[in-house]
Amino acid sequence: MERIIVYIDGFNFYFGLKTKGWKRYYWLNMQKLAEDLLRENQELVATKYFTSRISGPPEKVKRQATFIEALETLDDFQIYYGHYLINTVECHKCGNIFPKPNEKMTDVNIAVEMLTDAFLDKFDKAILISADSDLSAPIQKVQKLFPDKKVVVAFPPARYSFMLAKIAHTSFTIGRKKIADCVLPDHVAKSDGFVLKRPDRWR
Repeated sequence: MERIIVYIDGFNFYFGLKTKGWKRYYWLNMQKLAEDLLRENQELVATKYFTSRISGPPEKVKRQATFIEALETLDDFQIYYGHYLINTVECHKCGNIFPKPNEKMTDVNIAVEMLTDAFLDKFDKAILISADSDLSAPIQKVQKLFPDKKVVVAFPPARYSFMLAKIAHTSFTIGRKKIADCVLPDHVAKSDGFVLKRPDRWR
């Protein structure tokens, strides 16, 4: 069996869904999605999900926290956190200054994990779910240092990178049906018995 590790760029995937207007798919079982990308001769060794906790507004913070807690109930599922930095931008028309949050460290965290896993021989093939061209460097390094290992790029909806498509062993876009088949139940029970409910805005 070919050993597979799936690396998921959480915000890249989220913004792809947002671009499509697919809010009802935000409540997604990312582990099942990773499993559904595999072929018969492959086994999923681990799923690694990369995200950052947002700082506002409160209702969005609550929805994200609920989703992350739901992901934490999944088996063999690992979450890695970056962080947000608040920068400011000036409106060229009115001159007002607005805060603009920027997610940091996701691409670095993915690169570190992918290269570490390659060095430790934890996978035969890596599947990267992202369209962030900044990740071309670790992909190229893995394939150069470990020519027997392959990196496949799975593009989120409404996301694409010519650079990643060019350097990856192969690439494809994750379709709507595959995503729709992986939505979590409306109610997810934690190990302590607490029941997490799907946010109403994600229906």
